[in-house]
Amino acid sequence: AYNIHVNGVLHCRVRYSQLLGLHEQLRKEYGTNVVPAFPPKKIFTLTPAEVEQRREQLEKYMQAVRQDPMLGGSETFNSFLRKAQQETQQIPTEEVVLEVMLSNGQKVKVTILTSDQTEDVLEAVASKLDLPDDLIGYFSLFLVRETKDGAFSFVRKLQEFELPYVSVTSLHNPEFRIILRKSYWDSSYDDDVMEHRVGLNLLYAQTVSDIEHGWIPVNKEQHRQLKSLQEKVSKKEFIRLAQTLKYYGYLKFDPCVTDFPEKGCHVVVSAGNNELNFQVRLPNEQIKEGSFKVTRMRCWRVTSSVPMSNGPSGSSPGKSEVKLELAFEYLMSKDRLQWVTITSPQAIMLSICLQSMVDELMVKKSGGSIRKMFRRRVNGALRRSESQQAVKSPPLLDSPDASREPMAKLSSKLTSVSLRGISHSSSANDVGANDFHGNYAFEGIGDEDL
Repeated sequence: AYNIHVNGVLHCRVRYSQLLGLHEQLRKEYGTNVVPAFPPKKIFTLTPAEVEQRREQLEKYMQAVRQDPMLGGSETFNSFLRKAQQETQQIPTEEVVLEVMLSNGQKVKVTILTSDQTEDVLEAVASKLDLPDDLIGYFSLFLVRETKDGAFSFVRKLQEFELPYVSVTSLHNPEFRIILRKSYWDSSYDDDVMEHRVGLNLLYAQTVSDIEHGWIPVNKEQHRQLKSLQEKVSKKEFIRLAQTLKYYGYLKFDPCVTDFPEKGCHVVVSAGNNELNFQVRLPNEQIKEGSFKVTRMRCWRVTSSVPMSNGPSGSSPGKSEVKLELAFEYLMSKDRLQWVTITSPQAIMLSICLQSMVDELMVKKSGGSIRKMFRRRVNGALRRSESQQAVKSPPLLDSPDASREPMAKLSSKLTSVSLRGISHSSSANDVGANDFHGNYAFEGIGDEDL
């Protein structure tokens, strides 16, 4: 059996025969010319070296399928992953009540099947809230972890190849919750959302929450004005004022470490307005702030490492020290590119934010609209509209052989990035080209733009 990890979490366990069955089904539907080659069967028992070779071949196969817009977005592929997830967690198909949080702490209870996919659950929540169909595409479901102060830390955005009920219950921790939030970056789209009462209420609740949790800092005068609008229940005016504040629409991440401007600096990273914002605490306790525009990131990558444990085997099984790093190559000036590295457990979520910013920029550049990004039902099956290609995530496999050197096998919702496990931290210069995600929104910046 092989473990498939997606976004740093064990998604499912599958056998070679199951993957072969998937391959044959894809070939039947799409033809031999479209589907990549599958690792051949072996007559004799595999040696340890051959087991590892097969794992690598299967990993490449799954990545190739996932990255193909037609195969990776197919119902055949995604339903295979969903079914495998359900079987691995041994959760039978039955009707259940799932709680989904709103930004104001209110809980929406929806009756779903344990086998319902992400889009089904999102539709159920929207229906319970009376959110119109043409606004559903502006919102997404996120897996978050509640903190003691009532705030929450983002884990990841729920994807089309998973079952939200299974994903959250398999963690066996009440701190993990599913929350509904807007999933776009350009605040001009707020106008579409505010056209409808429910959309306005959701956006208002999220804005109030972000201010209360300190994600959007305000001075005394701004606080007074916002409080006055809140008391008058002037929701649109409240949002309009909030839109003028610097960190409106940003996601704030947990404190982490960066090597910019020097190694070992503690930083709070926020993502929004097509940039990553850094608030860096320097060794002299001085706070410096700066931003990195996504259009000036030539490429980025996420790597992981699991240090070898010297302790007794089996100690702290739930706490493997996985170290995640997001590194991006940034155009500092016309002729100078520099790597900046963020070490954070939320590195994958950060990379997903970068990718979604790029997607939104490219959709806007092509004249598309995120109003059309929601999937449409065709013959009972969900299909994504043509104005947005789904951003693919290559699931990675690892052999469950305990004698192997521990490696983290991770993936993110990226178009072309391949994330590999490494047993030590590496510099940006010693990783192959396949480990990088190229940024299609990268622009050549001239002197006049710097």
